[in-house]
Amino acid sequence: MSIQYAGDRAEETIVTGAAESVDRRRYAALLGTPLLVVGVALAASNLRPAVTSMASVLGEVRDGLGASAVWSSVLTAVPTVCFGLAAVAAPVLARRFGMARAVGISLAVLTVGLLLRIVDGPWVVLGGTFVATAGIGIGNVLIPVVVKESFPNAVGRVTGVYTAALAAGGGIGAAFTPPMDELFGGWRASIGAWAALSLAALLVWGIGARHAAIGGPTVAAAGPERRSLLRSPLAWAVTAFFGLQALVAYTAMGWFSELFVSVGIPRTDAGYMLALINLIGIPLSFIVPPIALNRRSQSGWIVGLASVALASVIGMAVAPAAAPWLWTVMLGIGMGVFPLGLGVIAVRTRNSVDTTSLSAMAQGFGYLFAASGPFLFGVLHGLTGGWTLSLCLLAGAIVVEMVLGWIVGRPRFV
Repeated sequence: MSIQYAGDRAEETIVTGAAESVDRRRYAALLGTPLLVVGVALAASNLRPAVTSMASVLGEVRDGLGASAVWSSVLTAVPTVCFGLAAVAAPVLARRFGMARAVGISLAVLTVGLLLRIVDGPWVVLGGTFVATAGIGIGNVLIPVVVKESFPNAVGRVTGVYTAALAAGGGIGAAFTPPMDELFGGWRASIGAWAALSLAALLVWGIGARHAAIGGPTVAAAGPERRSLLRSPLAWAVTAFFGLQALVAYTAMGWFSELFVSVGIPRTDAGYMLALINLIGIPLSFIVPPIALNRRSQSGWIVGLASVALASVIGMAVAPAAAPWLWTVMLGIGMGVFPLGLGVIAVRTRNSVDTTSLSAMAQGFGYLFAASGPFLFGVLHGLTGGWTLSLCLLAGAIVVEMVLGWIVGRPRFV
């Protein structure tokens, strides 16, 4: 029973701004069929490959386009900017079109963006990436809402499917893009090929996502009136903590494959390393939240996991080629703080209305702040020609993340 409770509470944290529509109207939930589970898994598997596939061949893309280091930095920052903006766009789409069509729109936008970014030069690549990750950002917000609404008696199990597919998609995108690059003879075909996966998800979603009939399951407003948390110091601490863990994660996903290649590791192996960072999150997502979120304080867990990531970054700064697989595994473990970044949003609030408000605040402002990480990491690398200063910046961000994690992990409420 306690594990299910932890799963339910953790899931509430990712019911972000999309749940704003719940406060204002009733609407039919999607029918929780096995085909919808497949649709959720396929949709979730598309929420990371657009990022990790590009990261795994970033150097080749930049050289092939004759682009600058600043351009690369902007490219790696685009996803987190879009994720932050999606906290506003997703609920609007859900209210206007319904959940089924809104998720379908996100997958269609993703597919178009993936194809657009391979047809021309640097600015088109940037524009296509913005379009693709805008679709991902909407899906990031809405798909967990579908899980909670459509599978109320199996939230933990379906959340496990969603989380596993999310991590697997990121890992597969990183692992398979470099070999496809060699097979297809260039980065455009290998990156564009991921549009086939998003198109397949769109087709399955179109068949499996059906709203319940009138009079069937509905979502209704309940609980206390929504209040602003902008004056709450704890809410801002949670937001800063969430933003910092996202900053670390997306900096790693955007740049670490290129870092490993620069120290002599074959690009294919570097892609596998980036894949491993993502795939380690699968077992951790099943193990850590049920244990940590059932305790009064999560501070020790957060600091412990973040310290492993810090040790990994220090190792990369001191001797990146000495034990690259060890640094990879340690970083993957350290990024297990992500589900706790979501979990503290729920355990630091007293009701679902405050959970929704805090989640929208943390993900909206947090992801926008996180965009500075990949950008500054790349700019510093371009200015210095090395990685040491960039890694020192990342290590400093992890230290601040640990301090804030200790604060937000203590048992109190916004």
